[in-house]
Formats: sequence, C-alpha cells, structure tokens
Amino acid sequence: MNKLIIWYGELITGHKLLKRGLFFLTPGMLWLILFLVLPGLILILVSFAGRGTYGDLVWEFSFENYTRLIGYGIFGWTLDYVYILFRSIWVALVTTCLSVVLSYPLCFYIAKKPLRTRYLWLTIVIIPFWTNMVIRAYAWFLILAPELPFAKLAAFLKLIPEGAPLYPSALAVYLGMISMFLPFVALPLFSSIERLDWTLVEAAQDLYASNFRIFMHAILPQTLPGLSVGIILTIVPAMGMFVVPDLLGGAKYMLIGNLIQQQFGSSRDYAFGAAISMALMILTLISLYLYKRKNRGVDLI
Repeated sequence: MNKLIIWYGELITGHKLLKRGLFFLTPGMLWLILFLVLPGLILILVSFAGRGTYGDLVWEFSFENYTRLIGYGIFGWTLDYVYILFRSIWVALVTTCLSVVLSYPLCFYIAKKPLRTRYLWLTIVIIPFWTNMVIRAYAWFLILAPELPFAKLAAFLKLIPEGAPLYPSALAVYLGMISMFLPFVALPLFSSIERLDWTLVEAAQDLYASNFRIFMHAILPQTLPGLSVGIILTIVPAMGMFVVPDLLGGAKYMLIGNLIQQQFGSSRDYAFGAAISMALMILTLISLYLYKRKNRGVDLI
C-alpha cells in the first residue's frame, strides 16, 4: 500500500508524489542531457578520431591525439603541450589567489558603508558584467599604452624600452584576468561578510589575538562558504580562458584555451581539439574534487 504523505498541506500518495516530482524534474534533466551530456559524449568520440587531409574527421579509434597531447609526435617527444597545460593551471591559480586577496578588503570596505550606499558600491562592482569581455580586454590596451603613466613609469625604471607599451606581456595577462574574475569572487564573498558575527571578532580581540589570528580563527571560518563559491566560479573559467591571453599576451602567452581555439579554428584539427578539451575538463574536475575534499563540511551558499 502507498503511504499517505502531507505535501504542502495536501494529502497524497507516495506514487503520486513521485509522478509529480518526475514532472518537475524532466524539463531540467532533458536540458542537461541535450546540452551537456550529449555534447560531452560526442566530444569523447571525436577525441579518438583522426584528421583527414583537408581537416575532415577520420573515424578510426586511436589514442594518437592523447599521446600527442602528452608530447609524443612524429618529430619525437616534446614538452610544449604539457608546458601549456601547467601554465594554464598556474595562471588560473594566481588569478584566483590575487582575486581573493583583493576581494577581502573590497568587501569589508563595502560592508562598512551605510545601507543606502552599500548597494550602489555593489553595482559599481557588477558594472563590468554589463560590458562585453572583448571590449574590457581592449580597454587594457588604452590603460597600458605608452602614453599613459603606467608604461612611462615602467620605462623610467628600465623595465621596458622607452615608448613601448606594457603589452603583450604576462603582466598584461594577469591584469586582464583579475579584472575579469574579481567580481566572481567579490559578490559571493560579500554575502558572507555582510552576515559576519562580529562578537567572535571582539572576543578574539579581548583575548589579545594578533590580526592574523583574528582573521584565521574568527573571520575566515565565517566567510568560507562565500569564499568557496567565489573560488569555484573563478578557477573553472580561468583555466579555459582564451580571449584575454590572446589579446593581451599575444602569441607569446598561449594557454590551453588558446590551443583549443587554434585547433577548432585555423588548424581545423577537430579530433586533437576535442582531446585537449577533454584534458581541460579532467583537470577542472580534479581541481574541484581536491578543493571539495580539502574543504569537506563547508556548506556553499
């Protein structure tokens, strides 16, 4: 016999509740299957295919694309692709860490503002989202131009030649990446800081804790949920970013996202591009798993 269950004030059977649940879940599940699971399966199949003479796919099961990715090719063994993979991880980690470091003082500054102006400051943080990513990247061309103070100061310090811009360079890539992803960390972090229990901070101060200990034991544990969301929202897209490195780094600073774009674009090597995409997905999943394991028990907001 089906047990009777009270669901939002309505007395229904378990079977009817199951049917109702499936009715609500089906559209979302179909969406995920059509636009996430199915493309992922196609990507896996393509990654084991070969490349024809004119860039067409040759359906022959082979691990050649993956061996090529780890460095083995017709000209021997090289570390080029492996270096690009590790460089992408490094850039994503540095971008995330610097975004976190900059977000904490920014969020505390906004949280201390009166309520009537607090959300105005939050709007200023969100404004970059209203502009296309490519336009924001091109804005750095103007900021780092040789006529502006930043490039003149670098030339004065003999870091760059006189009259040269600060791009393409690693510095320009990091500046562009941080400007893109800072709001992704700041917004969820602010939601945790806004609900901070200041009595714990005052208790730590009464016990003569240093500023570092106050942050580590009274502030960080309370802001960890928002920080976890911000880190995930930053490190995942940062690993696959290609617009900023392509524009601000030029050909000198290729990341895995640029390599994928090149394979699906000018090279027309779709099978190898699919293999690189799979490698990026695996790296992302491993990063999320390690982070989740390290922060086990933290409830995301």
